[in-house]
Amino acid sequence: MNYRRLGDAGMKVSVVALGGWINYGEGKVAAAVARQVVERAYERGINFFDLADIYGKGEAELQMGEVLRQFPRHTLVISSKVFWPMSDDVNDRGLSRKHIFESIDKSLKRLGTDYVDIYFCHRPDPETPIEETARAMNDLVRMGKVLYWGTSEWSGAEIVAAHAICERYGWARPQSEQPQYSMIWRTRVEQEIMPVTRPRGIGLVVWSPLAMGLLTGKYDGGIPTDSRFAREDWARERFLTEANIERVRRLKPIAEHLGISRARLALAWALRSPAVSSVIIGATRPEQVDENIGAAELELSAETLDAIEQALA
Repeated sequence: MNYRRLGDAGMKVSVVALGGWINYGEGKVAAAVARQVVERAYERGINFFDLADIYGKGEAELQMGEVLRQFPRHTLVISSKVFWPMSDDVNDRGLSRKHIFESIDKSLKRLGTDYVDIYFCHRPDPETPIEETARAMNDLVRMGKVLYWGTSEWSGAEIVAAHAICERYGWARPQSEQPQYSMIWRTRVEQEIMPVTRPRGIGLVVWSPLAMGLLTGKYDGGIPTDSRFAREDWARERFLTEANIERVRRLKPIAEHLGISRARLALAWALRSPAVSSVIIGATRPEQVDENIGAAELELSAETLDAIEQALA
């Protein structure tokens, strides 16, 4: 496993992280198998485990937290997120100071830890001033409940505004942005996000680097009945087009020439950028962890990167 700094922070994260969206909280993976996935990830050198309160309405934090407690806390980087409604209450949502303060305590209790290493604002909140959110995050850092805070799916302008406010008042500034990024979903990140995050020392922690499984090649011949695209209409509608399927097919000979899977190729491609600190995988079996971790130490040559660009054109 290789490790990178979280932007310009001193803390290092494994370049491949394990997310809890698929494994835990929503009944997609049997509890015993999900435990095996987490344990295998830790054994293989993954130190970064990414969660959110909304995953299974708290169940993901509760269940993965129970597994992670068997490992020394200092060897773990645990993140969670706040924003989405957790109940019907009018204030149990968003990025207000009230919701942030109440949500962190609930997340810490479910996780069974005194602090999270990274606390992400899961989406921008148009109803709360960025200054209020940034100050609340700074206060959590000072209280020791959060070590670093970040944003997820914020616009470039919103990230710049949050960073500027923190610089102005001497507050802890956002250290990470978590956007969706892959070979198939890249334009926004490369044109809008990377140009503002990297100069400010903000590291990207990207989700869905395999485009919900499309980049593995599992949909080359159709939609398997037990697949994610068969279960989730929104994911299928976002990614499954004839053009995208053809792009993925054209990646196959490139991966075969290197003697690797297309999944490993796609992860290594995302990690080619120094702006990316880590890619988050969503393994449902221990074997998938083993396969995906292979991207951690894979460096793609200029010739391979050129061939990939031609395949994706």
